[in-house]
Amino acid sequence: MSAPTSDSNAPSAALPAREERVLLTTLAAVQFTHILDFMIMMPLGSQLMRAFGVSPTQFSWLVAAYGLSAAVTGFAAGFVLDRFDRKTALLALYAGFVVATLSCALAPTFWALLVARLAAGACGGVAGSVVTAMVGDVIPPERRGRAMGTVMAAFPLASVVGVPLGISLATWFEWHAPFFMLAGVSVITWFVASRALPAVRIARSTNSPWRQMREIVTHPVHRRAFAVAGVLVFAGGLIIPFMAPTMVANVGLTEKQLPLIYFFGGVCTFFTMPYMGRLADRHDKLHVLASISVLSVIGVLALTNLPALPLPIVLVVTTLFFVGMSGRFAPTMAMVTNAVDARYRGGFMSVASSMQQAAAGLANLTVGALVTADAATGRIEGYPRAGLLAVGAFGTTVWLAYRLKQIAPYAARNPAPPSAEPSGDALPAPPAGR
Repeated sequence: MSAPTSDSNAPSAALPAREERVLLTTLAAVQFTHILDFMIMMPLGSQLMRAFGVSPTQFSWLVAAYGLSAAVTGFAAGFVLDRFDRKTALLALYAGFVVATLSCALAPTFWALLVARLAAGACGGVAGSVVTAMVGDVIPPERRGRAMGTVMAAFPLASVVGVPLGISLATWFEWHAPFFMLAGVSVITWFVASRALPAVRIARSTNSPWRQMREIVTHPVHRRAFAVAGVLVFAGGLIIPFMAPTMVANVGLTEKQLPLIYFFGGVCTFFTMPYMGRLADRHDKLHVLASISVLSVIGVLALTNLPALPLPIVLVVTTLFFVGMSGRFAPTMAMVTNAVDARYRGGFMSVASSMQQAAAGLANLTVGALVTADAATGRIEGYPRAGLLAVGAFGTTVWLAYRLKQIAPYAARNPAPPSAEPSGDALPAPPAGR
C-alpha cells in the first residue's frame, strides 16, 4: 500500500482562465460528437430498414449496439485506464471513434453497419468517461460543478443542432450523409484536441490491473458513488423513450410539431446547465441536487399526465421536464467525481459510465413493460406509472447522494477531496488541505 500523498486528488496544475475555457470547449466538442453518434441512429430507422431490408427488431440491434458495447468496454477499460496519460488515452480512443463512424457511413450491409456501431460504442463510450475524468483532474473542486455543466451542455446541443441537421442530411442525401458529416466534424475535433488539450499529470496507478479493479469496485465510497451515477440516468430512461409517441397519441401533437419539443427544451437546457453547475459550486451539491429534483418531479408528473392541450402549454411542460431532468447531472456528477481519488479516477469513471449504460438499458426494458398501446384508440396507456417510478428514482438519487455525503463529506463541498489511497473497507482520511 502506497503512502498517502499531500493531495493526490488535486488538479495537476491550475490553468489560466483562457486555457481552461479552451479545454472545456474542446472536451464538450468531443462529448457532442459521440453523443450525436448515439442519438442520430433513432431517426434513421425507416431509411435503414428500407435500405437493408431488415425488421424493426433488427434495427433495434443497431440502436442497442452502441450502448451495450460502451457498457462492456467501459468496464474492461477500468482495469487499465489509469495507467495511461489522459490526453494520450483520449486521442487514441477518439481516433478509433472517428474510424468507426466513417465505417458506418461506408457500411455496405446490415452486418457491417452493426460491427461499425459496436466499434463506435466501444471507443466513444470510453472516450466520454475519459472526458469526465479530465474535468476532475484539471478543474479545481470549487469550479468543478460549472465545468461539468459546460461539458454536459453537449447533450442538449446535440438535440437542438445535431439531430435536426442529421435528419435533414439523410432526407437530402440518404442515410450515409449524417455519418459522413459526423466523421468530418470528428476529424476536425481530433486535431483541435491534439493541440488544445494539456498533458495532464495524474497520480498513475502502479497496481496490477486486477488489483486496480478490485480496489475501484470494492471501496465503500466508490460503491456509493456508483449507485448514485447509475440511478441518476435510470429516471430519464423511464420517460424519454415514450415521450414522442405519447405526445402524438395522447396529447394530439403532429409529428411535424415534435421537433419543437426538442428545440425549445434543448435551447433552454443549454443555458441552464452551466447555471446549475455554478449553483453547485457556490452551495452544497446535495442541497442543489435536492432542489433541482423538486423541479424535476413537477416536470415529470405534468408530462406523464398531460391531456390534449394547446402547443404553447405543451412546450412549457416539456421544456420544464428537460431543464429539471438535465439539471440534476451537474451537481450529481460533480459529487461523484469529487469522491474519487485521482489515481483511480479514469478507471472509476469508465466503470461508472458502464453502469450508467446498463441502468439506461434496464430503464428502457422497465418502461417497455409498463407502457402499452390501446389497439382500439391508439392511446398510450401506463405512462403515468412510468412517471411515478421516475419520481421514485429522483428520491432514490437524492437519498443515495446523501449516503455518499455521509461517508465522503468532501464530495458535496468545495474543499479538496482526501489524498489517502482507498483500499478495502477502510474509509478515506479527511482532506489534508488544498
